[in-house]
Amino acid sequence: MIKNQLRTFIDYRFLLLEFIKRDIKVKYKNSFLGIIWSILEPLLNMIVLTFIFSSMFENSIPNFPIYVLSGRLLYGFFSQSVTSCIKSITGKSSLIKKIYVPKYIYPLSSVISNFIIFLLSLTPLFIIMITSGLGPQKMNLLIIYPLGSLFFISFGLGLLLASINVFFRDLEHLFGIVLLIIMYMSAIFYSIDIIDPDYMYVMYLNPIFPPIVAFRDCILYSEISSITSWVLCLVYPILYILVGVFTFYNLQDKFILHI
Repeated sequence: MIKNQLRTFIDYRFLLLEFIKRDIKVKYKNSFLGIIWSILEPLLNMIVLTFIFSSMFENSIPNFPIYVLSGRLLYGFFSQSVTSCIKSITGKSSLIKKIYVPKYIYPLSSVISNFIIFLLSLTPLFIIMITSGLGPQKMNLLIIYPLGSLFFISFGLGLLLASINVFFRDLEHLFGIVLLIIMYMSAIFYSIDIIDPDYMYVMYLNPIFPPIVAFRDCILYSEISSITSWVLCLVYPILYILVGVFTFYNLQDKFILHI
């Protein structure tokens, strides 16, 4: 089965590329700034959050702007990619009814297009790191590990939620509330040191918390601050991919009856 799926993927790789291009174009259609906004938006968020938590509240986090921006960027990719995945099947209903395309291509193109935009949005982060004297360092090269982890977590969860959304359309709205909870459980603008150690397990239930911690280890601390986070960066992608693929594969033949 894996061999057949791989052959199918190769056969449709050019269509996947076209879907990725289309997703990026649609995202910034009629936008004056276009893809530049993907760089400006997190940067403006960083400035606002830095001002609020540095000026109005006491904050002892070193290199706080980088701390905030790194968390905000990773959370932004996760929320946008999974949200677009949820609607990737129901939103392409007319196309699915007309031509045959492996259905996983739709959520996959959503995640890849958002990941490309996300990589571009890392530009201001690297610039601020260099100007702050934090880079480049050898440890920076390891960011591929948490970023790869986050990509597969997003894709696996996206497959799962896209499948459920075909049969339960309210999921699109409910997930917005879940994203809000995930954001506050991701330590984007507060230090994890303020969390009671007895409740840290709750933070680790958040799938994007370990990649955020590992990413910050690579760019801020140049050391592994939490072995648990680095291990979960391997466990969570495998878990979500397995659950997502299994659910999607077993339900995809019923999609046509409900879209």
